[in-house]
Amino acid sequence: MTAVIVLVIVGVLAMLGVYISWRAGRLDRLHARVEAARFALDAALVRRSSIALELASSGLLDPATSVLLAGAAHDARSAQDGREMPESDLTRALRAVFSQPDFRTLLAGRDGAEEMLAELEGASHQVFLARTFYNDAVAATVAARRRWLAVLLRLAGRAPKPEFFEIDDSLVPNGGPGGPTADIPHLTS
Repeated sequence: MTAVIVLVIVGVLAMLGVYISWRAGRLDRLHARVEAARFALDAALVRRSSIALELASSGLLDPATSVLLAGAAHDARSAQDGREMPESDLTRALRAVFSQPDFRTLLAGRDGAEEMLAELEGASHQVFLARTFYNDAVAATVAARRRWLAVLLRLAGRAPKPEFFEIDDSLVPNGGPGGPTADIPHLTS
């Protein structure tokens, strides 16, 4: 009977060890996912600011709008910590550019204008998607880190707690539903 009890205890401890190892591995994979999503988000933000700078220097916009857009894009690109505010400022500058009266008709027929605007809209949509994926990864990681076993056994190790990245990334006034460009009429035509 004693051998059976020892085998049961060893079996339970082995299963517990496997479960703890699985939880630690899952937490590690979630942290890796957050890191990969952060790199994708950074790449999307850099691409959007690069295209905005290109638009600002293209001569397609009036000088005041070009200066406004270039300043916001430069600030967004050069920000290291506290990046949310400069990125939101760039979004507001882009929204101001796109919401000018007859903006599309003024650029119609100008060389490269439609392609550049389409590329900028695509980059803005990529920022929206990348931020959504990143924040989803952060939410899953934070939830896994809050589980009692992860807290008790410190399964997260020394990995820093991931932070959400919240910016205004909608080109639609008042952050309309459906993403950054959902209600801009020229995208549906």
